Amino acid sequence: MLRRGAGRIAAVDAMPTAVRAVFGYYADTGAFDAGSLGLKRRVDARVEEMIETAFAEVEAAIAEEFGYDFVQFSYDTKLVLPAKLTLGYLYRRLDDAQHREAEAVTRLAVEALIDGDMRDALNDAEYGDFGVDFPTAEADRERIAEIAQSVLQRRVDEQFESYPDELREYYDWAVEISEAHQEEDEEFRNLMSRARAGEEAAREAIRDRYKYGTFEEDPTVFSAEELELPYLKTQYDRVGVIYDGMIEMYRAAGFDIEPAFKRSIVLAIIGAQIWLDDLDDYEVDLADGQLTPVTAEYLLADSGPEAKAAVIEISESYLNRARQQATAVDSTLTGIATEYIHRDGDPSVLPRRLPE
Repeated sequence: MLRRGAGRIAAVDAMPTAVRAVFGYYADTGAFDAGSLGLKRRVDARVEEMIETAFAEVEAAIAEEFGYDFVQFSYDTKLVLPAKLTLGYLYRRLDDAQHREAEAVTRLAVEALIDGDMRDALNDAEYGDFGVDFPTAEADRERIAEIAQSVLQRRVDEQFESYPDELREYYDWAVEISEAHQEEDEEFRNLMSRARAGEEAAREAIRDRYKYGTFEEDPTVFSAEELELPYLKTQYDRVGVIYDGMIEMYRAAGFDIEPAFKRSIVLAIIGAQIWLDDLDDYEVDLADGQLTPVTAEYLLADSGPEAKAAVIEISESYLNRARQQATAVDSTLTGIATEYIHRDGDPSVLPRRLPE
């Protein structure tokens, strides 16, 4: 009775997505943890403090460079969600004396994630996410990005010195795989261009190498069944491996993290990449010639409705598995976050026609 009522509340579009996620997760799994919202507020506040501390140093460096007494700096930090979820997971499992140690590794993880994202932005000459509160020209925005990234990189390097080399090795391993995937971008763009021109061999290559690519060595994070998921290889290399490496950093620092929790994080992040970013950016990616699971489905399907249905099914296959794994390790916070991702996606933005 209660779960049915929760399901009805979750179905009310007028409700905030966060509220719908809490009730939807309870309706789906029967897991209701009243303390999870308080835990979320605690984790959010702690990680926000970490980011503010790092950005204060960025602000000081930018102010000195441009001759100001003080500047405000902002950068999109939604990619640190897995670090927040991991800290919440550890808060629940450690005594208070160990919370400081978990927070220290989380600080390193958060700053490393932001640093990596900033480096990607610099490599792609994309400076739009580097926000300041004074007028800037294009050359100024590039310089601001360089300063911000250099400050974060120095902070990350200094923090790594306090830990065993194994932590840095996991980080470098993940970055190497992610960057290798980026180096394949031009090849995938070429396949997309040829497929749009009607070349059947290119469509087959997208299906074989992009949608159903295989690993040289299967990651241990996935089950045999999960290794058959569409786009797993490319999306693991694109985003999932970074969070695989992040969890291994925590483990190398001495924290016991269950395999199912790591699986839930990696699957949720891949699902979010497809269901939120790639779905929302379909038109932009199509115009830019960027191959993603969403643009790929619209090249491989026989009709627009078929492509749209495939995108929904594939996204849900990742998010459903992530939710199941979170429930298995009693990580309600991660389950609710996955439910939020699911409810935040809007497949209505996808067209009903294939690209011309």
